[in-house]
Amino acid sequence: MLIILATSPRVAPGLLSWPAWAALRSASAVLAPAGHPQLPALDEAGIAYRVVAGIPEVATLPADGDVVWLPEPDDDPPVPAGAKLLRGSADLPGAHLLDLVATMDRLRVECPWDARQTHQSLAPHLLEEPYEALEALETGDEQAFCEELGDVLLQVVFHARVAAERADGYTIDDVADGIVAKLVRRHPHVFADVTVSGAEEVYRNWDEIKRAEKKERAERAGVPAGADGPPSSLDGVPFGQPALALAGQLQRRAARAGVPDELARLEDDPGLTGPGGDIGRELFRLVMKAREAGRDPELELRAAARRYRDLVRSWERS
Repeated sequence: MLIILATSPRVAPGLLSWPAWAALRSASAVLAPAGHPQLPALDEAGIAYRVVAGIPEVATLPADGDVVWLPEPDDDPPVPAGAKLLRGSADLPGAHLLDLVATMDRLRVECPWDARQTHQSLAPHLLEEPYEALEALETGDEQAFCEELGDVLLQVVFHARVAAERADGYTIDDVADGIVAKLVRRHPHVFADVTVSGAEEVYRNWDEIKRAEKKERAERAGVPAGADGPPSSLDGVPFGQPALALAGQLQRRAARAGVPDELARLEDDPGLTGPGGDIGRELFRLVMKAREAGRDPELELRAAARRYRDLVRSWERS
């Protein structure tokens, strides 16, 4: 019988299943194309093989014993009639990210547009792509949402590839290592012996750990403690986000830190004098109202905007 031994291009050569090694050792002949990545592993294991140009025809094989053919690593190799497929290695979850990294490496070298991009030229996409993913999510189109998430992921891989070219740069593995370390550090109730009573305590622990991290970074940078003011529950809130989302995040952070809701009412705040001050105060109060109702103000306004869009289009068609 002809056994087609399929291997994954994302798994290191030699990391084969036990049935795969058993088939290789018991075969009457092992055939493979020149340069197959598994050949050094076969040499190391003392398994004889013969290099042939293409897949052998089943009709030409001897009747006794199995012949193992190693096609090039592929997810779905062709299996002729009368042959048996044996998968010798399988991908772990997330292994297809290696394909994205390899594709980005090639584009950076062979595509003139990709080759000339910088962090600065790519910066607009860091804003555009997440919004496109959010729009796809709002439409309920799961396939479109999946595709847009790929565009968001591309930004991470692209920026990491650009950074890897610098002498003092970092790689996509450094990015992955960093976020894994952060998640482990900020989830001691999962990865350590901390016990929590529920999600609210997880939030509080997260904020405390973030403040400790910021203090440690400042000390490593040689910044005196308190040089930029005492630590605040609002440290790290990005002010570059849309104003409505910013107001919501500020209020959520402050509430978790025990800040009284009265501060968010901005009653007679002299810092909001002048044209538009009353409007800004009222918008901020609406954000608080949404938060008290357990709603996200940014998403609520987006929903209203979509409804208004539909009404305008209906009016235009009438």
